[in-house]
Amino acid sequence: MAHTTASGADEQQFTDAVASANIPTLLMVLVQLTGELHWLEEPYRPKRQSGMGDNDSGGLAPEHQAEVRDAALEAILAWRAGRPVAISEPSEELLVKMLSVAMGERVPEEYGSFTAAQLGTKSLLAEPIAVPEGFKVLVIGAGVSGICTAVNLQAAGVPFEIIERNPEVGGVWWENKYPGAGVDTPNHLYSFSFAEYDWNAYFCLRDELHGYLEHVADHFDLRKYITFDTAVERITYHEAAQSWSVETRDAKGNAEVREATAVISAAGLFNPPVEPNIPGLDSWAGDRWHSARWPDDKSIAGKRVAIIGNGASCMQIAPEIQDDVESLTIYQRSNHWAAPFEQFRKPVPDALRFLFRECPLYRAWYRVRLGWTFNDRIHSALHKDPNWEHPERSLNAQNDAHRAYFTKYVTEELGDKADELLPKVLPTYPPFGKRMLMDNGWYRMLRNPKVELVDDRIDHIEPNRIVTVDGIPREAETLVLATGFDVLRVVNTYETVGRDGQTLREAWEDDNAQAYMGTVVPGFPNYFVLYGPNLQPGHGGSLIFVVEMQVRYIMDMLAKMADQGLGAVEVREDVCRRYNEVVDAEHENMVWTHPGMSTYYRNDRGRIVINSPFRNVDFFDMTREVDLDEYDIEPQRQAELVAD
Repeated sequence: MAHTTASGADEQQFTDAVASANIPTLLMVLVQLTGELHWLEEPYRPKRQSGMGDNDSGGLAPEHQAEVRDAALEAILAWRAGRPVAISEPSEELLVKMLSVAMGERVPEEYGSFTAAQLGTKSLLAEPIAVPEGFKVLVIGAGVSGICTAVNLQAAGVPFEIIERNPEVGGVWWENKYPGAGVDTPNHLYSFSFAEYDWNAYFCLRDELHGYLEHVADHFDLRKYITFDTAVERITYHEAAQSWSVETRDAKGNAEVREATAVISAAGLFNPPVEPNIPGLDSWAGDRWHSARWPDDKSIAGKRVAIIGNGASCMQIAPEIQDDVESLTIYQRSNHWAAPFEQFRKPVPDALRFLFRECPLYRAWYRVRLGWTFNDRIHSALHKDPNWEHPERSLNAQNDAHRAYFTKYVTEELGDKADELLPKVLPTYPPFGKRMLMDNGWYRMLRNPKVELVDDRIDHIEPNRIVTVDGIPREAETLVLATGFDVLRVVNTYETVGRDGQTLREAWEDDNAQAYMGTVVPGFPNYFVLYGPNLQPGHGGSLIFVVEMQVRYIMDMLAKMADQGLGAVEVREDVCRRYNEVVDAEHENMVWTHPGMSTYYRNDRGRIVINSPFRNVDFFDMTREVDLDEYDIEPQRQAELVAD
């Protein structure tokens, strides 16, 4: 960890920063800088905090907080002046102990290596790979997954190209520009482990997040690899050549065919947008658009606005526009649980931004603590207890405690409207059964006399009004469809034709996608899917870290292909089948198969297609290294033999 001597001005900045820094994080910095392990013992051990806040005081008495701050400032300034870090690479055992102390709760032993990766002591970036002449990777998409892939391929020296249908990097964070769009995972966690950033806010809005992705693309000089405004229409595997043909079309309609040894699909999951099948929708005479296609040239100011759908997008849009519109009517298909959002719209103070920039250990440990809070901490609460006496409302005692906590919160937020609104907004199904949303003022908004929440089903739509099944018409001028995406049809923006002419849609029976570790599919050699089926961490966490683990696995495969002269690698059908049998069996015991709700995670067969049943630490171990025994492999064929 590099350091420079602190000037007088810097010393004052460090003093100011440490005075307001997070105590549990400072403790971990203090231990590593000094090597003094007594800071992990009483009276300095933080107390566990309920909820998802940072626990800035750690629950320590004021005098003990002061001791920690004074010692941390002294240690940081000494490090800044040149004293080496006493424990530069803590053992896995020590890391688990440190994280347990920092969180005020037991962290299982298996989190040592996982924590080291999050801390940055073990880089996830690929090592150089000596690929044979003519070896090329084509990446579809320049969003979060595509950028992660590109940085790794570049680091490994593997020739590659990215095809991006939009005119800019960012994927969904370029496309979604609706009011209030932002992350519901803290951006110090929802970011690449290899690319730090000077964040303005704890939970940034869309513009800052997209700016971050642009920054990463520019920092790593990725644009030279990207062909923008070009859509992939079809990819076809050629067994004789052990390669893929990729058919593309640019914005002017020009078609082109590219060849690649391997294809990595980074096309994402949340596309394309879907519209509801409601009679009369096309007769609407006013303005109408999907939330994912919010127009720049339209205004909702002073308008009577109707929003169909009340999921994550609506929860961000509605509170944002409530004061600008004449009226706002929200049509709710089903209700959701939402957690307190303690740091919503809170800026990162300048003093702490300084500390994040100038003290990498503080930034790293802050990220690690967020990782535990938002990743695997609640996983055990999502399993069904067969002996639990209230299976209709919760899964187990821990899940029931979550229910009581969230119910109390919602009731308090609704205030004097609780008697009226609670029956509409409080779910009957267990917490986390559907995507857990973050409350950015949703419940308080429902107290606004301008806002009406309608929970009766829509019967039909007329040119200027929406009629529900109870026969009540409600007029509006602008209609917003916050109705989500075609999520279940994974990889649906282009056609994939594998070995023997089978398409991916056929292999997946349209909406029943299955892959080995969400990444590789039998019948489709040298083809890798990022953010594939059963990979979304439904219990919480940063998808970006999941993608980094996937990319690490893919890079290991490319390295093995190069080292062993392999021309084709294809996961065995039996390996993929057994893996998905485990996935399905795990899901049977988890909240997302609970019959009390509908969810986009589940297809018409009742199978969970989107969410992972595993902890993030489990997936980290799974993707540590490729086992070629799980694959059918072919040696690379000589070009002249292919030509013959």
